[in-house]
Amino acid sequence: MTTERFSRYDTADYLKNEDDIAAYLEAVMEDGDPALIAAALGDVARARNMTALAQEVGMSRVGLNKALSGQGNPTLSTIMKVSKALGLKLSIQTATHAP
Repeated sequence: MTTERFSRYDTADYLKNEDDIAAYLEAVMEDGDPALIAAALGDVARARNMTALAQEVGMSRVGLNKALSGQGNPTLSTIMKVSKALGLKLSIQTATHAP
């Protein structure tokens, strides 16, 4: 009997360009779960080089990874710094409600 081997899935491996990243973050933001949003930013950070990003935002790599793991609870300040360092702009829009 042959044993199947599977590699570990990592979303960061599929975030190849700006359009991929934007579509991924937009989908996650629609869900609205703060832990999922933090984890998605972590995926983008890993796709873009977590170590360099941590240095740019003034955090340790371990600290940033923990904050953006989905189990962390990053401050709005951290989210804003990470977004800016990634070249992203966060904005607020009115919620659309179906009649």
